[in-house]
Amino acid sequence: MRSVVPILTVLAAILALWYAAAVWMNSTWTLQQAERAGEELSFSQVAAASFGQDRPKLPMPHQVGQEMWKTTGAMVLKGKAFSKRSLLFHGWITLSATLMGFAIGTGAGILLAIGIVHSRTMDMSVMPWAIVSQTIPIIAIAPMIIVVLYSIGVQGTFPKAVISAYLSFFPVVVGMVKGLRAPDAMQLDLLRTYSASRTHVFWKLRLPASLPYLFASLKIAMAASLIGAIVGELPTGAVRGLGARLLSGTYYGQTVQIWSALFTAALLAALLVAIIALVERVVLKRMGMQS
Repeated sequence: MRSVVPILTVLAAILALWYAAAVWMNSTWTLQQAERAGEELSFSQVAAASFGQDRPKLPMPHQVGQEMWKTTGAMVLKGKAFSKRSLLFHGWITLSATLMGFAIGTGAGILLAIGIVHSRTMDMSVMPWAIVSQTIPIIAIAPMIIVVLYSIGVQGTFPKAVISAYLSFFPVVVGMVKGLRAPDAMQLDLLRTYSASRTHVFWKLRLPASLPYLFASLKIAMAASLIGAIVGELPTGAVRGLGARLLSGTYYGQTVQIWSALFTAALLAALLVAIIALVERVVLKRMGMQS
């Protein structure tokens, strides 16, 4: 109970600030309309009018909640969970690209980290390029990747997955390299006294020591992969996916739709990270690293 109270307090403060900011930003339109009509409105009237605008500058929390319910729960009850107006449908499209990119990026990151740890040449040559690659804004490189892949006939989910992999591999590389180098010299010398090969050292010492670092990196990589999938939907003018919902909301000034898509993406990311955290807890507990 004690741990819940601070969370609820922070949540209440965020909601209060959100409502206050929404009233302040949305009141401009209300005051302009009242001025044109030659009316004077009280603060309560301005606040009440700000609560129900169809296209507010900043949607109210309840408006976002209503939109999310209308495009998820209500669709499920109507048997249209995966219709093109459902956020579940668009979320699934984005999730598919996210998971594919996450798998590609994680696999590439782990293999690259193993090579960097075991090869001085790769450490000196590949690692700097991996760092430099992350200085390129994804919004700039995403259209290039889409155009190149489309030109060779690669369409659908894979181009978006490539962008997701581009964002997700770097955290895995950095975390895995740090984890594989975590064992100290005394532990390595002990295995050498037993005539352990590099393979044995890797499986018996380096890999187990790297797991806490790996899981921490995977959480970051998953969130980055979701961002990559959404960004990958923007340059193509996609009509499916959470990125498409953001685009259509921007084109038609539907701010409530934009915010509902953003919150859906945030909830999806939180769910995926929570799954990784659960797997981490089970794996580390079985290995005796957590109680």
